[in-house]
Amino acid sequence: MKKILILANHFITIYAFRKELVKELLQQNNKVILALPTSEDNKYFADMGCEIIETPLDRRGTNPFSDIKLLFQYVKIIRDMKPDIVLTYTIKPNTYGGIAARICGVKTIHTVTGLGSVYIQDMWQKNIAVFLNRIAFKLASKVVFLNEDNKEFYKQIKIISTKHDTMIVPGSGVNLDNFKYEIQQSSERITFTFVGRILKDKGIEEYLLAAKELVSKYNYVDFEVVGFVDEEKYIELLDKYEKEGIIKYFGKRNDIPSIMKKSSCIVLPSYGEGRGTVLQEGAAVGRPLITCNTYGCKENVEEGYNGFLCKVADTESLKNTMMKFISLSKEEKELMGKRSREKAETEFDRKLVTRAYTKEIIRIVKGKE
Repeated sequence: MKKILILANHFITIYAFRKELVKELLQQNNKVILALPTSEDNKYFADMGCEIIETPLDRRGTNPFSDIKLLFQYVKIIRDMKPDIVLTYTIKPNTYGGIAARICGVKTIHTVTGLGSVYIQDMWQKNIAVFLNRIAFKLASKVVFLNEDNKEFYKQIKIISTKHDTMIVPGSGVNLDNFKYEIQQSSERITFTFVGRILKDKGIEEYLLAAKELVSKYNYVDFEVVGFVDEEKYIELLDKYEKEGIIKYFGKRNDIPSIMKKSSCIVLPSYGEGRGTVLQEGAAVGRPLITCNTYGCKENVEEGYNGFLCKVADTESLKNTMMKFISLSKEEKELMGKRSREKAETEFDRKLVTRAYTKEIIRIVKGKE
């Protein structure tokens, strides 16, 4: 029996995107240990047979003392558990989990799920983040990226080099059994649906401004926003737009497939993604997509085939792209949705991603013996 330690910043990081991998690792008779922040939801994985080590972690905090404490926690966990391999997801587990694994001499697979605000917004902490990640990734057994652009960026800032063993996977993939294909019910109304965390980097401001202009132009177009508010400044703004009848805000929801099935088009004008799971889910349901022509987003859309691409942080471009979709015939919209589903089946199936990870884990762990 091999011990596999997984480090992540939140229950949902594993549950929403990687529970099938956890299940597969358990079925292969491995001991799976999850180090996650405290949550009642962690019981889900405990009931599956995982060992849970609750590990406090401030996802968005920049307090260096908290981060140093996290590093020491990871070192202690690795020394106590003595895993055969450590898997890390998201920036802080990648960084501090990677440094801890290097200190303890344990093999690692790091997954770069996205660049994060520190790189996207070129924040002051960027140089520190680069320095720490160089240390964390130096001896990694494998570094997994969700798109080619992120891999090239990590090379450019010298977190990784040509000597690193890397792999590209199409995001976390989609469970096609949960996100089933369904032709949109016949309706004269067109519904655009934004699904994602409510924060600037997701393009929420451009979406709201475009919606405001288009609602006054078309009386048969609706705009929805689904997701929890990750930056508090948007609480009041969403409330204002809803009261003005520009959008419907649904908050955080657990019935995303049913919401998507009632939508005409899934919109994510993000400044950059790991691979845009929301877009892949929308494709699986059979919906056309609108997103930005940038890393992690553009890989999910073939222009004019299963959706459209707009410019990053450009309200006018997003508005014009939505108008392009509005002008399509019912048959053209349905054909785009069908093509999205086909793309999901051939490229985004989570089984493909799970298979790629398990193959690498087996190879790396066997190489240790």
